[in-house]
Amino acid sequence: MSTLNGLAVVFTFHRKCSFRLFEMILELARKKLPLPLEKTDSSPRLEFQKKSLYHSCVTLPFTIQSQTGSARLGRIHTAHGDVETPAFMPVGTAGTVKAVSQDILEDLGAQIVLGNTYHLYLRPGHELVRKMGGLHRFMSWDRALLTDSGGFQVFSLSELRKVKEEGVSFRSHLDGTSHLFTPERSMEIQIALGADIVMAFDECTEHPAERERARESMEMTLRWAKRSKDYFEAHKHEVPWGDRGIDGSPKSPKSPESRVIAEIGEKSGALPPELPTAPALFGIVQGGMYADLRRESAERTIELDFPGYAIGGLSVGESRAKTMEMIATVLEILPKDKPRYVMGVGYPEEIVQYAAMGVDTMDCVLPTRAARHGLLFTSEGRINIKNARYAQDQGPLDPKCGCRVCARYTRAYLRHLFVSAEPLAGVLNTVHNLAYYLDTMRSVRHAITLGDLSGMLSGSVPLT
Repeated sequence: MSTLNGLAVVFTFHRKCSFRLFEMILELARKKLPLPLEKTDSSPRLEFQKKSLYHSCVTLPFTIQSQTGSARLGRIHTAHGDVETPAFMPVGTAGTVKAVSQDILEDLGAQIVLGNTYHLYLRPGHELVRKMGGLHRFMSWDRALLTDSGGFQVFSLSELRKVKEEGVSFRSHLDGTSHLFTPERSMEIQIALGADIVMAFDECTEHPAERERARESMEMTLRWAKRSKDYFEAHKHEVPWGDRGIDGSPKSPKSPESRVIAEIGEKSGALPPELPTAPALFGIVQGGMYADLRRESAERTIELDFPGYAIGGLSVGESRAKTMEMIATVLEILPKDKPRYVMGVGYPEEIVQYAAMGVDTMDCVLPTRAARHGLLFTSEGRINIKNARYAQDQGPLDPKCGCRVCARYTRAYLRHLFVSAEPLAGVLNTVHNLAYYLDTMRSVRHAITLGDLSGMLSGSVPLT
């Protein structure tokens, strides 16, 4: 047995635990320490005795690197790259983040993008996307992807849908054709799309909702979560990307870390670690705006043992204080060592607050939608760029922002584009808003590393 810095643990090298081995080897490589390997029964074994915040042998390895209060600095390991958390996920509804190309998203530092199951199912169709090699290859995005279940969009159709135990029947908003989404169908579609993270099919409870209605909806979501998981576990390896890269060729280690691992694996006789070969399924907590129902939903969803958990049914018209109350209630119960995702939030000051509470990932259409309507987020507050006061303003949009828009264009020019209805207005506005959101999360991660979030929180707009 070998020891490292006086700490002892035994870890057997196994393909399914590859990310744990990955991080251990990287730590040794950084410190230039000898790799403690020993041969046992012709099988290489890596000997350690050290507690880890890893999930061993799971579909979605997740590490927590440090904490400040409840805020966690972490890393989600996916087959298409790591996602540093807390993270904001830009929304790419129909396989595209509106008005922004994938190369710009990469330049902005987006590590994961959200795709919409409902819209991609209707157009171009999940089977077509599967034939194209999955959504990663179809949209030329080699980083992580998350797909929602389609539930929120279906339930927002109001008069065009009908909910029953089997699932939800609805009419397409495009051509009026009839369709049926069931938990099994949602899983089938998401697996065909090939996301790294898949969401269980849930019923998004409307707001306001009476207590009995919220309970019925919660119970339905729990039954659908079980059905989602049963189908997913039986079919998850049908994901189109498997061990192939975005161009269809076999993946090979390219990063310095991967080369270190490959070299060590070769010298030790061990196989190099592999990336996950299947996506991960997250459960979703519902329960309306009732704290006791939220607690019950969280506890019963945890019993189904998902590799990650989402909090859904928020930002549907409730007050910010109520949103925070529901998030805090659920976070008290969710496992500390699994990713937590709050769906559909929020303003920049909100995502800072939620990260401080212990949320790991968030998504929202707000930065892109607001940009198309001329609402821009800056360090000096929100700007409505169409206002006449900016007609002769030669200053940058945000003097503290280093994005390509603020580095090159004036407020006067951005206003001219917007009031002239030039397509470029939507592009530049969106690039800036996404840069602001992603930079905000980058600053939060840095603050957690330093052990002090007070500066970030003091700059936030009070959530009242």
